[in-house]
Amino acid sequence: MPYLAFSSDTRRSAGRRAAHPHRRAGALLCLALFLGLAGCRAEPAGDRPPQAAVAAPGGSGALVVAAHPLAAKAGADVLERGGSAMDAALAVQLMLGLVEPQSSGIGGGTVLLAYDARSGQVSGYIGREQAPAAAGPGWFDDAQGQPLARADAMLSGRATGVPGTLATFALALQEHGRLPWAQLFDGTIATAEHGFTVTKRLEQHIHGRFPQASSADVRRFFDDGHGGLLQAGDTLRNPAYAATLRTLAAGGADAFYRGALARAIVARTADAPRPGAMTLDDLEGYRAEKVAPLCRPLRGYQLCSLPPPASGVGVLQLMALLDGTDIAQRGADDPQAWFLFAEASRLMYADRDRYVGDPRFTEVPVEGLLAPGYVASRRALIGPRAATAAPAAGRPAGAPAVPADTTDEPGGTSHFVVVDADGNAVSVTTTIESFFGSGRMVEGFFLNNQLTDFAWDRKDGRPGMANAIAGGKRPRSSMSPLLLLDGDGRLAGALGSPGGSAIPAYIGKTLAGLLYWDLPLDQAVALPNLVARGTRFDGEAERFSPALRTALRERGVDVRAGSGEDSGLHGIFLRDGRWEWAADPRRDGTAAFPAPRTPDATP
Repeated sequence: MPYLAFSSDTRRSAGRRAAHPHRRAGALLCLALFLGLAGCRAEPAGDRPPQAAVAAPGGSGALVVAAHPLAAKAGADVLERGGSAMDAALAVQLMLGLVEPQSSGIGGGTVLLAYDARSGQVSGYIGREQAPAAAGPGWFDDAQGQPLARADAMLSGRATGVPGTLATFALALQEHGRLPWAQLFDGTIATAEHGFTVTKRLEQHIHGRFPQASSADVRRFFDDGHGGLLQAGDTLRNPAYAATLRTLAAGGADAFYRGALARAIVARTADAPRPGAMTLDDLEGYRAEKVAPLCRPLRGYQLCSLPPPASGVGVLQLMALLDGTDIAQRGADDPQAWFLFAEASRLMYADRDRYVGDPRFTEVPVEGLLAPGYVASRRALIGPRAATAAPAAGRPAGAPAVPADTTDEPGGTSHFVVVDADGNAVSVTTTIESFFGSGRMVEGFFLNNQLTDFAWDRKDGRPGMANAIAGGKRPRSSMSPLLLLDGDGRLAGALGSPGGSAIPAYIGKTLAGLLYWDLPLDQAVALPNLVARGTRFDGEAERFSPALRTALRERGVDVRAGSGEDSGLHGIFLRDGRWEWAADPRRDGTAAFPAPRTPDATP
């Protein structure tokens, strides 16, 4: 459904919130004490790009926040030439596929939200990868009919779903584009040819211990020419990617799904070991989807995300669970606040993991999961101590009788935000699944291993799971890009994160800091991550004070060092008429700003 109009009550709520600046000051002091820092704002170290600020140079409000400085600059360059936010978003994506190839690329999938400043409308686009028609039960079984080890499955030809990124942008640009398609590729083509400097973070992945890092394609691509692998400070060139982008610039997205590139993708997935069964028909038949966003009121704002197979319903349910507690009267130094966050997260994940899948194949009770009465009944399960057993899923209205899920979703992915000078905005989460996808490369880009996001481990003998693998089906995604609108339906913020199944928790933590504890956006992003799911309480344990960890342990929440990658939160937020932006200090992200255009400039 389109975004909902605010009631007068929610407008008054926003006014009440703005009327208590002393509470924000107290929250800032508490956070400083909580983190044990002289100041809370993340400071750049050495030549690291700035990762937080208030307002943009030039005052136009146009900016790009992305996981790499070159990606942010690519988007800003397009904005300078008169491109729209969506034009710039494609340029950002193309550059990310070059400079952050471990996280996303044209061989993967993308979901996004677009805000149109003139109409005030929010549109959603889902380009989740899709299983080939031949996929089904036993897709990841070995010759004896037993499920493969996860490492073997991720590196197999069967791990790759039909990529959706280019189809998604092609569809979204039909309504939100301004410049010709071919003009959005030049910056990345030039960088791919001339080369860019390997960052410390990319070096860590090149030399990583995960299965893809040892694949033949990954090692060949990052070979330093001297018998070793590239390191931080080295120059990486990718002329094959430049050639691919020239093909796509001239031929449009169709040149990816038909012709030589499509044949190369099918051939690479068909290679041993464990070849796949993707066909040219699977690629040619792929369609991205325009969807109505999923929106709900929260603290005087309208919070919009994406419906299934994305996990916007999980983020919205988590915030609804928290909104009925006293978390807003607490703060980042209060163990009870984190206890409430952990228990609400566990309840949300229990529901999401049971019911969310591709709605074309399974009935997802979205309205039931967000119904106030159902949310209240789930919230009532939060006691004084964390339950030792994993919370069971509830039975919201419209829920089908499906068994518990066995999906094991690893971390990966990237998120970025773009706003143009007209106030149009795009919030994009994009992925090739786990690091370097399947470890298989085609013409300068990595192929995803997204099909391992299905619940394919059948050892427990429970068919019929919402996220079970099937031909033509899209796996459930934790990606949950957000847009925030104010009481008049105007853009008030954008946010999102990578992180696999931890994404809803990363976003929920940031929203708690931003909307409940009135923290500046960068401080909300920098709050310690806590991912409570089932019986596990993973998190950045060392970033919680010893006293707070002890108090949480007394409540049954024993935070331990987490699994998977760090968050990569990027976002913007309008506070008191000024834009704040933040890039997660755990990554290489920053913002870039287009130079102001003269009044008579034309695209």
